[in-house]
Amino acid sequence: MIGTRSLYGEGRRKGEGTEMPLLSQNKRIDHITSTSELFSKHSHIKENATLFRSKPLVTVDPKCLLYVQQREFAATTPADDSVSVIGSGDATTCHLVVLRHTGSGATCLAHLDGSNTRTEVPLIVNAVTALCNPAKAGRLELHLVGGFDDDNKTSHKLSREIFAAFQKQKEDIHLETCCITDINDVVTDGIHRPIIYGIGVNVKTGEVFPSMFPHRGPAEDLRSARSFTGGQLAEVYDCSKEQLKIGPCRWSPSNDLAFWLDEDDETILQYLSTSPYAEPPHFVQHIKSTIRFLLEHPNTDTLFPGGQPQLFQRSEHGEWERVCS
Repeated sequence: MIGTRSLYGEGRRKGEGTEMPLLSQNKRIDHITSTSELFSKHSHIKENATLFRSKPLVTVDPKCLLYVQQREFAATTPADDSVSVIGSGDATTCHLVVLRHTGSGATCLAHLDGSNTRTEVPLIVNAVTALCNPAKAGRLELHLVGGFDDDNKTSHKLSREIFAAFQKQKEDIHLETCCITDINDVVTDGIHRPIIYGIGVNVKTGEVFPSMFPHRGPAEDLRSARSFTGGQLAEVYDCSKEQLKIGPCRWSPSNDLAFWLDEDDETILQYLSTSPYAEPPHFVQHIKSTIRFLLEHPNTDTLFPGGQPQLFQRSEHGEWERVCS
């Protein structure tokens, strides 16, 4: 449900405690006011983005995938036996963020939509640094993909917010990939669209690549319902137990949602998307599936018995299976 509108509202240097800059090719990236300014001042970043755009699109095997939905993030290490790739897709105005420590291989992927970028970026940084082995030297490398030149400039705003937030962190962070907004834009039949909607990161090697995901589970409707009803960025994976964890979360019953099930595709796109002409083909079906789920579960108590999260573990056949809390 990437780019949807909610109906419910919305490595540190020794001895230093000051904010550290974003770096590229070991040189500081000063405060920027736009993505076009970034690309004009740092031509190598634009060249790297152009190369990234030309990479082949990879369909990721769900048996090795940890899929991250909108307003979710997940982190793990190369020692994880259940996950080889963390991925996320269907991003239009949203941005996909990968942060990786080169020494330990600790990797986090987040799907940000601008709901509260300033507080979300520290969660991403902390998720990676918490998994780093202090004995292994390395640096934090950042990959940003997503957004396009949309009419409302939603992508531009989110790009600026992400840069500003990372520049306020106490760790040195090296920008390796920046395929966002202007550089991720293509015009087809007069309509602006993203070139890349999804990415994966191989947690064993650190490779980041354009991706598509036929399977976006487990618990796709539940997870979409959480973000659709205003849930904030949530960590959905415990790599120490190799378990995917959803909730518990709550939403208020709303019979008014049933109205949308009878609306045509154009109306749903116009009112429930931040980028109605750039959404993937399954957007409307996905929205209606989420709304049906909310109508079928007006009370979340039955979804989270005893207030416990839903937990999923990789089975011997490679599928995510629900397990007891």
